[in-house]
Amino acid sequence: MPPAPSAPPASPASASGPGTPRPRTVLVTGAAKRLGREIALALAAGGWQVAVHYRQSQQDAIETVAACAELAGASAHFDADFEDEGQVRGLLPRVAAHFGGVDAVVNSASLFEQDDAASFGFAALEKHLRSNTAAPVLLAQALHDHLQARAERGEADPHGAVVNLLDQKLWNQNPDFLSYTLSKAALEAAGTMLALALAPRVRVVGVAPGLTLTSHLLDDERFRRLHTLSPLGRSSTPADVAATVKFALETASITGTTLLVDGGQHLMRFERDFSLM
Repeated sequence: MPPAPSAPPASPASASGPGTPRPRTVLVTGAAKRLGREIALALAAGGWQVAVHYRQSQQDAIETVAACAELAGASAHFDADFEDEGQVRGLLPRVAAHFGGVDAVVNSASLFEQDDAASFGFAALEKHLRSNTAAPVLLAQALHDHLQARAERGEADPHGAVVNLLDQKLWNQNPDFLSYTLSKAALEAAGTMLALALAPRVRVVGVAPGLTLTSHLLDDERFRRLHTLSPLGRSSTPADVAATVKFALETASITGTTLLVDGGQHLMRFERDFSLM
């Protein structure tokens, strides 16, 4: 499905005149709702043009685009199923064609389904690896290729950044959500390898939140109680995570590392995943 733009497509030179630098553009995956939406809004408020990726939540994506457009003046939504390699490979070129270029990718979309050692199987792992590991790697590759092509066309030394959303549970493991955790561990390792492979054109940074938003598995009271289980007495908020993503995108000397934003929850020992405690 083609994007439904809320503003005319941007060209390599912005509408303010020939030679004017094009506004920075970021693709945020899974940006239709929840944490991805908060990241998209924070980046729009900081002057980024935002490409809002979604898989099925089209109406939520349309609403996020409208909210971003009020802040930055340009946003559009793009659908892609991250279990389909062809759709993943086509996503960043579609965004670049619409906005005139892409400068960053935030890999926020994530599959999070419960399994454990007893229920683990090839199918569950493959499903998580496609969405949570392979898709972010392909998007990082696509951003690098896009920036390299811009350099070959004569643009003065274009650089970009990729931020991968990880999870504090990688540093505080428990036996729940086995396939999800394996896929995020693979993405964390990929971040190090990509930071080396794609330098100096692209930086790669991980951001690992703690318990940030409630879900259908947690009622409000349990969420409030679990949120306080950290050395700082509070875990991450959506605003904390979004601010960290923005910091990682805009700080040119950070690459190949992960910023843990969790109130110190990774320093504590949890026997189960928060949702099952």
